[in-house]
Amino acid sequence: MLTRRIIPCLDVDRGRVVKGVSFLNLRDAGDPAVLAAFYDREGADELVLLDITASAEARDIMVEVVRRVADQVFIPFTVGGGLRAPEDVRRMLEAGADKISLNTSAIEDPQLVERSARRFGNQCIVVAIDAKAVTSGVRPASAEGTVALDQASRWEVYSHGGRRPTGMDAVKWARRATELGAGEVLLTSMNADGHQEGYDLALTRAVAQAVSVPVIASGGAGTLEHLRQALVEGEADAALAASIFHYGTYSIAQAKTYLARHGVPVRPTAGVSV
Repeated sequence: MLTRRIIPCLDVDRGRVVKGVSFLNLRDAGDPAVLAAFYDREGADELVLLDITASAEARDIMVEVVRRVADQVFIPFTVGGGLRAPEDVRRMLEAGADKISLNTSAIEDPQLVERSARRFGNQCIVVAIDAKAVTSGVRPASAEGTVALDQASRWEVYSHGGRRPTGMDAVKWARRATELGAGEVLLTSMNADGHQEGYDLALTRAVAQAVSVPVIASGGAGTLEHLRQALVEGEADAALAASIFHYGTYSIAQAKTYLARHGVPVRPTAGVSV
């Protein structure tokens, strides 16, 4: 049986790790390289580093931050934010990243996913989806070729760090992105993000059942039980969390011990009995 992964997320704004609620009210959580080294020692399976304002501010991701993090860790890490072309993907891989996350740029140019996957391999390309639940109404597609919402849709994709609604259905977009070559989906519930009241299990399960690649559940972790729910009820392959790890509520070891005791297969680390 494949082990499930626990992935701390480093949301970076101007060189510092931050964390907010529903993508708003950001507060400082530390230096990304220092936190990355800490999680590497703690036994995290992977790391995700997201420059959360690069796309909204139309600037390049901070390459020097990526290099600093790469110097501190031996576990795989994914980098995203402000990547607009295969050449940007190449620069991040050369800076030390193992995988690249595409979000706004993939929405604006879906073929970027295909071009990048063809050049660097599906295993390097992650499509990140920021989704918000919609209760009613129909939005038009945001651009030619996008997947518009219909009356049966429940979650809408947002771009530019959760600032712009796109009119795209999250489940349909996840399916299309993987058909284009994405090897993994990083799925964040904007409604749940930062509230620490649990993942959007219905959203996670809907996407996991719609695609054949691994899905990382993101947004809402507040307890260790929430991690288990995302991996079992939500059918995710990995659980991503920030606040509960950054501010010391739980350690990676505590998370893995809890999961192992509840029948979820995890990679052993020091101090964890599986």
